[in-house]
Amino acid sequence: MTALHPGDRVAYAMIRGSYAEYTVVPVDKLVKIPGAVDFITAAAAMLQGMTAHYLTHSTYALKAGDRCLVHAAAGGAGGLIVQMAKMLGATVFGTVSTEEKARVAREHGVDEAIRYTEQDFEAEVKRLTDGRGVDVVYDSVGKTTFDKSLNCLRPRGMMVLFGQSSGPVAPFDPNILNGKGSLFLTRPSLGHYVQTTEELQWRAGDVLGWVASGKLKLRIDRTYPLEQASAAHRDLEGRHTAGKLVLIVSGSA
Repeated sequence: MTALHPGDRVAYAMIRGSYAEYTVVPVDKLVKIPGAVDFITAAAAMLQGMTAHYLTHSTYALKAGDRCLVHAAAGGAGGLIVQMAKMLGATVFGTVSTEEKARVAREHGVDEAIRYTEQDFEAEVKRLTDGRGVDVVYDSVGKTTFDKSLNCLRPRGMMVLFGQSSGPVAPFDPNILNGKGSLFLTRPSLGHYVQTTEELQWRAGDVLGWVASGKLKLRIDRTYPLEQASAAHRDLEGRHTAGKLVLIVSGSA
């Protein structure tokens, strides 16, 4: 663990009560912010950055030659997953809703941006992989993408469902996984991937270090004063964003 001292700039994630001017956080949940990273960038990087890290490095540890499908590839988490997948040598297909978001996804590094509003993403993935399917699907959307995402997987591929922006997935018979090729299904969350101080420091250290060096690019879509938190939630729920939203307490920037 990196030693902390009075006056150090620190960041954290997975601690409740952050919609406040002051908060108390256990010291073993804090990580030191590198000198080249400002507070707003650190705040934007922690939760979604570590989410992308555990998904690509642990849940399904990508390697060179792997192929993955990333839903919402222009979003905050999606864009970071894309970048980390490319760091690891994977081929990345990303779904987006508009041409503007396709442009953003390409900036993140997707090999193919699939506009699901105009294309059947299942058919496109099958075409792009010559019918084989991808090794893993990273799905933060849930209800509207789940069934077709399973169809995009190769035999013994992994479905990683880490969100439900379109609603929860309906109950289903696990035998479906057998019939589609002995698939794996997991529903992970960040808390189970930062259970030790060492793991937290590894993930946060990588993320903040990559941001500081310019290897990982954050897209901060917009910032809001803390008192406008409700507007931020409306924009997020309405899927009107393409990147991270940050709430700012006066004087914290």
